[in-house]
Amino acid sequence: MRLIIIGSGYVGLVSGACLAELGHHVLCVDNDASKIEQLQAGRIPIYEPQLAELISANVAAGRLGFANRLPSLGKEVHAVMVAVGTPPQANGGADLSAIFAVAREVAAKSTHPQMLVIKSTVPVGTGDRVQALMQQARPDLRFCVISNPEFLREGSAIGDFMHPDRIIVGAGDETARNTLRALYAPLEQAGTPVVCMGRREAELVKCAANAFLATKIAFINECADLCEAVGANVEDVAHGMGLDTRIGEAFLQAGPGYGGSCFPKDTTALLAIAQEHGVSLRLVETVIAANDARKRAMGRRVARALHGELSGRVVAILGLTFKPNTDDLRDSPSLALIETLLHAGAQVRVFDPQGMARARIRLEGVHFAETPYLCAEGADCTVLATHWPEFARLDPDRLAGLVRNKVLVDLRNFLEPRRFLDAGFSVHGIGRPVRHPRRQSIVPLPRYGAARPVTPTRMNGVSPLAKPVLQDGATR
Repeated sequence: MRLIIIGSGYVGLVSGACLAELGHHVLCVDNDASKIEQLQAGRIPIYEPQLAELISANVAAGRLGFANRLPSLGKEVHAVMVAVGTPPQANGGADLSAIFAVAREVAAKSTHPQMLVIKSTVPVGTGDRVQALMQQARPDLRFCVISNPEFLREGSAIGDFMHPDRIIVGAGDETARNTLRALYAPLEQAGTPVVCMGRREAELVKCAANAFLATKIAFINECADLCEAVGANVEDVAHGMGLDTRIGEAFLQAGPGYGGSCFPKDTTALLAIAQEHGVSLRLVETVIAANDARKRAMGRRVARALHGELSGRVVAILGLTFKPNTDDLRDSPSLALIETLLHAGAQVRVFDPQGMARARIRLEGVHFAETPYLCAEGADCTVLATHWPEFARLDPDRLAGLVRNKVLVDLRNFLEPRRFLDAGFSVHGIGRPVRHPRRQSIVPLPRYGAARPVTPTRMNGVSPLAKPVLQDGATR
């Protein structure tokens, strides 16, 4: 099939590359000329594992291309897919201006009846409005608008697209349903269920699913607080809960709260839809409030680990993105944590394997380190904020020789506590008891609260505190 995907952001690029991999011919269109120039030159504007390789292979095979203008849409185009952004407005509702602009342009460029597949996350009823808009603009042509929501997780989007749990097709027209089944035929033949339903039902599936997953996260985070109060371990509680097949273990990992481009936007959008129709969604409303409070509370956890003293302290933040394997900082808990720490007078040092470029645009008043070890130099507290796989390989003994105070706050319960206890760290996790190697005091600041220099004298750019690294990544 020949497809045009409008919008070359995260969803558009992943969908385009994967559909081309399935054997279709795909043209990705975006009105951002600089982005298209990057893509045509082989540079990918976002970070997603395996995406660059997949795009390169399908461009070379002639199945994937990029353009900054929508071509004439004749009968050779089987469907146009919309993957433009629908950012939240001040009231929490989705901004649909880009969706409507695309609908008008598709109507204007069509010389033959067209199928418009909405991949973007939109409020219920959007497909009806788009259909009416297109028919009003071109009463001489027939348009079919289909809802086909995406369920891609940043960091594992390629696998999610190629091996999905389900494919949702929202269309009342049998021809439209058959076209979408043909589009995803290789996946259906491999065992993926294609679920056909009404357009409005399909539009609700995405927001409702994400709101439910956000609810699981908020619930286990509150359970973690209870576990801390009663001296229990939330990981054991979550494991026991998750073995119940009615519940499942997914999204029962306690942490600093959810972030990213989907959960915050989709929960507030669902709430806005409900309010517009006079329906109360108290559970979703509470989840949103609980998560916002959760992210703000992380700064207090760091303060407790330092016996209540943040002013003048040096805090190293490992991880800035809202999850690993992405460069996305949107609504990341790390940002709320950093804001709290800076407001309390702490000095903040940061490192992230992929998010540094975006962080330099968004963050002020912090020190950007080139490695996790340089980030931790002179720190009074080291905070694991994002569970990047690289951080599991950190050398606790090397860190112990760099920091001023051996205090570790693991907001993801990701690092192995015993390794850091053996290196002399006190370990503060989420929903589990604080563990100390022995009674440990915090090294006081110099008089008048002035922080001592956090970067030791260097020779050839290398800290004299750092242990030499062997070729295999180990240390002497």
